[in-house]
Amino acid sequence: MDAVRVALLREVLAGTEWLGTTRRFAGVLRGSVVSHGGGLLLVGTPEYEPWHLAAHLVDEAAWSGTPELAPTLVRHGARPSDPAHLAVGPGRLAAARRGETLLVVAPQEPDAPLLERVHDARRAGATVLALGPGEGGLVAMAHESLAVPEGTDLDLDTVQHLVSAAAGENALPTPRGPRRFRDRLSRLTEQLTAPPPARW
Repeated sequence: MDAVRVALLREVLAGTEWLGTTRRFAGVLRGSVVSHGGGLLLVGTPEYEPWHLAAHLVDEAAWSGTPELAPTLVRHGARPSDPAHLAVGPGRLAAARRGETLLVVAPQEPDAPLLERVHDARRAGATVLALGPGEGGLVAMAHESLAVPEGTDLDLDTVQHLVSAAAGENALPTPRGPRRFRDRLSRLTEQLTAPPPARW
């Protein structure tokens, strides 16, 4: 789903709670990884690996100038012979520590082994975010969660697109200290006249 389709989807969802909810969740995600300088681990279930979310977060990291958004995709079926960016297995969750963010994406409640790994990562100090089911053990242990209830017009894949797009928004650092009006006006003019980033 490209930027134009995301924009159209946002128009369709205008006036619903989804835009604000996905932006809030994305803001928590962005805030967590930026404040710690990166360390985003992205994991799904053995049956559902969030490939597209990983790819979109990498794109948003590049387009927004926020490299901290680029995740490490943790794969249940990773093999040593896989390319390096696809060879990270579930053992990486055991090494999660304070300052890292673990984003778990699951269409339904994960199995017990994954929940145990997530629990261990949280106990070690990692920030846990959950995207998927609205209740259960994963939601209970997450610092922040975004539920995708069944029976709605939005599915998990669509919500992931909204979250990744929102995570890349407004990523410019806020300047510290007082600024003169002319400085603020100059910066706004630069932002408004800059060409949009090429997305293909």
